[in-house]
Amino acid sequence: MKKPFKAIVAVMILLLAAAGIRWCASQPAEPPTVAPEPLTLRIAWWGGDYRNEATIKVIHRYEQLNPHIKIEYDYSAFNEYWKKLAPLAAGNVLPDIVQMDVSYLYEYMSHGLLADLQPLVERGLIGSSDIPDALLAGGRSAEGGLYGFSLGTNALFAAYDPAVLLSLGLERPTADWTWDSFAELGQAIQGKGVYLSLDLTPEQFFAYYLRQHGRSLYSSDGKRLGYEDDRLFVDFFARLQKLAKAKLMTLPSIWNNKAMTDNNPFVEGKALFNWGYSNQFMAMNEDSKSELAIAPMPGPDSSKGLFLKPGMFFSIAESSPHKAEAARFIDYFIHDLESNLILNGERGVPVSAAVKEGMLPHINPALAKVFAYVDWVQANSSPMDPPDPPGAAEVTAALRELNDQLLFQRIEPAAAAAEFRRRAERILGAR
Repeated sequence: MKKPFKAIVAVMILLLAAAGIRWCASQPAEPPTVAPEPLTLRIAWWGGDYRNEATIKVIHRYEQLNPHIKIEYDYSAFNEYWKKLAPLAAGNVLPDIVQMDVSYLYEYMSHGLLADLQPLVERGLIGSSDIPDALLAGGRSAEGGLYGFSLGTNALFAAYDPAVLLSLGLERPTADWTWDSFAELGQAIQGKGVYLSLDLTPEQFFAYYLRQHGRSLYSSDGKRLGYEDDRLFVDFFARLQKLAKAKLMTLPSIWNNKAMTDNNPFVEGKALFNWGYSNQFMAMNEDSKSELAIAPMPGPDSSKGLFLKPGMFFSIAESSPHKAEAARFIDYFIHDLESNLILNGERGVPVSAAVKEGMLPHINPALAKVFAYVDWVQANSSPMDPPDPPGAAEVTAALRELNDQLLFQRIEPAAAAAEFRRRAERILGAR
């Protein structure tokens, strides 16, 4: 009797198949997909027009890909940004995602204002498999927490216009040029109505000079300055003061108010050198009247002074109710190739190896110079100093104030060195 029964079952299966009925149709249907709950993320950053416009385009692209998310954004110039952020921090109502600089990261972290991103990385919400650990180290605490995710890699550099040097009969700087070579160029153009250089941001370039001499701006514990001999301060700032007195270096009033505008002497071809971090080269080149070139920082021992620096970080506020979604946005910002082509390396050479490789066939000659320079620095530099300690922003303000007085010939370098040490160690020691 078993064979007829099997035959009947086989016939039934054939009949059902012929009728277009799935054998599994009697199984429970998959539940309908539930649309994600709509939510709003807030993000803040500092930057100029170039960065602002590109970032907004990337935000809009993310919103199109994730229709349930609305992103509210706010941006400012650098100094204004921190003034706006301070009361939000005091009220513990920071935006979900905040752009952080290395000079402020530990200040905010030490007050418990930033979330540890390491658990979010371990959950796979922010990918890090193609990012070298060295490029993440700048955002880590001494205990190993990750409080800022690097958005790009930069290095100090000098920019110049080869056509301007050629018109004055000057040779291009080479990889082994020195501070003395730099000064000699000033002597060669004395009285020709051309500046040797725009003003150098003091906290960046004095720190580089200290590294050249095996010292640092801050001690390892962050409680005092990292150099004992004030002769290093005197030598560096006396050189700049001398250039300013000879009208070979622009005064801070010009640098602070007119940089990157049509009145900028460098843009007008009336200054040989401009300075900064390599991510700024794109904007410099865009504003220039001709194609600029990149020179490494002056030596001797430039490889001791140079280092790879996180351009800036994205951090997530500890108070954010949307940490997971904020992490997903950061991951997209770092790893989406199309978005990085829009951003065009403005925050630095991408930290993602895959994104960097994917961009190479599409980048313009100016960005190719930046990529090549950062690769060169990687092979000709030393590890970065520890992140700036709490109080660094106040120390920077003191140094900038004294730098202004020096360049306006209102104080002598030795007196400025002593005053800086007194003020800096009072600020750092109080922390």
